Amino acid sequence: MIVLTEQERRLLSLVQPVAEGLGMEIVRLRVQGGRRPHLQIMAERAGGAPTGIEDCARLSRGMSPVLEAADPIPEAYTLEVSTPGIDRPLTRPGDFARWIGHAVRIELARPIDGRRRFTGSITGEDDDGAHIELDDETKLVAAVHEMSRASLVLTDELIEAARAAGNLPPQPEEDEASLADFEIDESEDEEDPETGDVQ
Repeated sequence: MIVLTEQERRLLSLVQPVAEGLGMEIVRLRVQGGRRPHLQIMAERAGGAPTGIEDCARLSRGMSPVLEAADPIPEAYTLEVSTPGIDRPLTRPGDFARWIGHAVRIELARPIDGRRRFTGSITGEDDDGAHIELDDETKLVAAVHEMSRASLVLTDELIEAARAAGNLPPQPEEDEASLADFEIDESEDEEDPETGDVQ
């Protein structure tokens, strides 16, 4: 679930080594369409260590020359590098084990008994997948590759856990000063070698 499409897989193969070299991990990569494509990359420090805006800036600076050289998105596009946030997506094996006891929303790639969306609490994760106690007191076991989407639910307990771990993201009054959105223009008539650097 880190990526969903072939284009995203190619992009991941380009940026993942850069992230690893900076001691970071890609949590999710998405390309959203439109007149100007939007490349969104969520990343965190290895092992889920507290991650700040400067980490995102360093990753963006490191990725920019790689993306410019490979030209994986021919037209001009916007690059956004951010942390996963509190109600983070869960995209990798092992992610669920880090958040046992917390509420989660899951959407399966294929329905079970006509149902694809589930909400419940994480009770564990093993080789069979994530174990979820659902709100109706039934249980769901699903592997990450069987999901199309999964994310934590924002609760007071989750906020307190994030605060205790030092992972509480910037608060609303800090948002304007902590944006990690960077513009990359890959159009043919763009000559500026600095394109994509932090503004």
